[in-house]
Amino acid sequence: MRLLQVFHCLIFSLLLTACDTGDLPTIRNGDPAPAFTLERLDGSPLRFPEQYRGQVVALRFWADWCPYCYGEMKALEPVYRRRHKEGLVILAVNVMQPPETVRRFVDELGLSYEIALDRQGEVMRLYQVMGLPVTLIIDRQGAVRSRILGESSPEVFEQAIAGWL
Repeated sequence: MRLLQVFHCLIFSLLLTACDTGDLPTIRNGDPAPAFTLERLDGSPLRFPEQYRGQVVALRFWADWCPYCYGEMKALEPVYRRRHKEGLVILAVNVMQPPETVRRFVDELGLSYEIALDRQGEVMRLYQVMGLPVTLIIDRQGAVRSRILGESSPEVFEQAIAGWL
């Protein structure tokens, strides 16, 4: 299993190296979050940020082969359940995996937050994601406010969202 994860990380790194993001502007804190349309895991369309105005969005990029994503996603579920009524949305964007793989992973963890499918990695490139996991915190007006690179604990995540809820 570990060898398979290393293989996936290597392939992902090669794909990122081949991506040309040179013409994309750097996304800074305070900038409007770039818009995109994806399909949710349940097949319904998702339009970001227009469907999420007035909510604080944790935009998470992940894959099941990422060694840090499993524990982090499971650990963030209770935070989401507790803070959802305050306007928190976790939008977990799976990067380039088939829906069946994503569904098994989500079901195994018992996740209740939203899952989107970035089948071609277009949104990953738009947001200039260079490794997984990555989380961007987007305020109620749709501006990027912070980012968490790599694995996050519930405490770090709570601190990142606290001022925006």
